[in-house]
Amino acid sequence: MFVVGGESLIDLVPVSAAPDAQREALAGGSPFNCAIALSKLGNDAGFLCPISTDPYGDMLLAPLAEAGVEVLLKTRVAAPTTRAIVSFNEKMQASYVFERGAERAFTREGLLAALPAKVTNLQLGGFVPIETEDAAAWQAVAEKAVAGGASLSFDINVRPLLVDDEAAYRRQLSDLLDLAHLIKLSDEDHDWLEPGMSIEAHAAALLERPNCELVVVTLGEGGSKAFSRKAHGQAPIYAPPVFVDTVGAGDSLMAGILTWLGEAGALRPGQLGGLDRNELETMLRFGAVVAGINCGRKGCQPPSREEVEAVLGS
Repeated sequence: MFVVGGESLIDLVPVSAAPDAQREALAGGSPFNCAIALSKLGNDAGFLCPISTDPYGDMLLAPLAEAGVEVLLKTRVAAPTTRAIVSFNEKMQASYVFERGAERAFTREGLLAALPAKVTNLQLGGFVPIETEDAAAWQAVAEKAVAGGASLSFDINVRPLLVDDEAAYRRQLSDLLDLAHLIKLSDEDHDWLEPGMSIEAHAAALLERPNCELVVVTLGEGGSKAFSRKAHGQAPIYAPPVFVDTVGAGDSLMAGILTWLGEAGALRPGQLGGLDRNELETMLRFGAVVAGINCGRKGCQPPSREEVEAVLGS
């Protein structure tokens, strides 16, 4: 089973470009999106995050159930659902202001008890390293999964507006990255974490961490790159016939990459670093198609496997 841990939330998205536009409530959150995308691509996926008893919690449960994602924390919580107020720039790239709630209403013991006995891959990221108590709980989950033979993938997805203590955040993120076999980041993450360093140098530094075998960097309209100690590759974006927005694009790409790696037999510790350039570029192309189809829809609506195969086969 793929297990995705981290936040779920409600995106409050403007319905038009007008400054006073009304907002539509859409289910979201980077790990939430990734779990749904993984399941829609044909994987057995579980989502590790508390869900509120409020009406927004019902909104979150519906797409998880529709996609066939198993909700691993069965008991819903009283805390209100986390909300993200979304804005778009002229390129329809999203920015967010967050009001956190139910996605933090967990305990270390509860997360550990809900982790399945057999996990192929644990995918973390986003809000996980931000708060010290939260980060310690997720660190324990990651350690248990890795000790059980799972690979750990981590999508950094920095949220600077939520980081009150940058030194603590960097330390907590670093501890989690030391466990990760696959690390994904965007060019925006890179610029915040290592300003002035080249992407290639940053990838090389990440590959020097104890477990890291593969680094993926997304470059917006510039496509994506993958780096291992053996090879590197790159791929362009897939542009849908009609572009709508980029909400969930990185999460969809991550799900595509994990799916491709799993089917290639490479999503295991010790195997990720063995891919050659052609394999890395095929992996990135698959992820780009998953992300690109999603960009042709409002909000995060990842494609089915059949939709992806139709594009790849055309």
